[in-house]
Amino acid sequence: MIRSAIALGLTLAGGVYAAGASRAGAADTVSPPRGMNAEQFRQIVLAMPHVLPPEPLYAGPIPNSIAGPDTERSVNTFGLDSVREVSRPTLQAWLPAAGRNTHTAILVFPGGGYEFLSIEMEGRRIAAELQDRGITAVVVKYRLPSDRTMPDKSIGPLQDAQQALRLVRAHAAEWHVDPHRIGVMGFSAGGHLAATISTHFDRAYVPNPDQSDLRPDFSILVYPVISLQPSLTHPGSARALLGSAPSAQQLELLSNERQVTDRTPPALLLAASDDHLVDVDNSIAYYEALRHHQVAAELVLLPHGDHGFFAIGRDQWLQPLWNWLGQGGWLTP
Repeated sequence: MIRSAIALGLTLAGGVYAAGASRAGAADTVSPPRGMNAEQFRQIVLAMPHVLPPEPLYAGPIPNSIAGPDTERSVNTFGLDSVREVSRPTLQAWLPAAGRNTHTAILVFPGGGYEFLSIEMEGRRIAAELQDRGITAVVVKYRLPSDRTMPDKSIGPLQDAQQALRLVRAHAAEWHVDPHRIGVMGFSAGGHLAATISTHFDRAYVPNPDQSDLRPDFSILVYPVISLQPSLTHPGSARALLGSAPSAQQLELLSNERQVTDRTPPALLLAASDDHLVDVDNSIAYYEALRHHQVAAELVLLPHGDHGFFAIGRDQWLQPLWNWLGQGGWLTP
């Protein structure tokens, strides 16, 4: 019986749910191991960590969208999955084991310069780490800016980020998440998106009939693009989001270090001083803006790691993350 239960746990944890099953569905349809009654089996399955199937962000028409074929494609780069030409946004939740649930959720925005999404390295792998710490991780596959698929590409990613936050709040009871413990985490251009939703929450860019709170409770920005000012930004990200001739008003609005207020959520910023792609001054500028508005913030500058932290071990940047989440009470149920 023990051997059967272990095998079952490995099978379920290994991706059955990601393929489209639900935890409750498996509990009701899979036969219990020999020597275990149906209710015992059901309780074990319901307590397991699992991954839900991807869910469309919008039940109806996608706002700010031009009708056309779905040309999304997966690309394998250096053995890692990424996606391009995303026009049908989704979210996917990694739910922790019931006994480890902190009731905290984090929306994860992969990077990719607003030209692709590093969905494996900065999405699924991070979600698994967060899930293991008792956090409900939600990977957001947001639309990539395109004049072909949206009338105003500059707000498409922000619309999807706000809608994803609305959906997580709507699922809070079902996923055993405290609706006041929902943060955002973004990498590179995904960090710009996480900072954007953290500084533009007073205006709803998507229909919000239930007046859901669009302010994240905290933000984690990892080697982020923050500013779109020419002197500071990552040119590729700025060009992908705003085109080659943005207005001064667009640059100002989406330079998030200039949009910080006293209500901006607390933030952790993680970056490497030797980042050759996104100037670390982006992180410093956002930290300084938060500090001047008396918003709790921590800036961790690693001496080495470059962009993507490929040059260092994962624990070197994950440990400061766990420390910050722990100190903020986000790892305590």
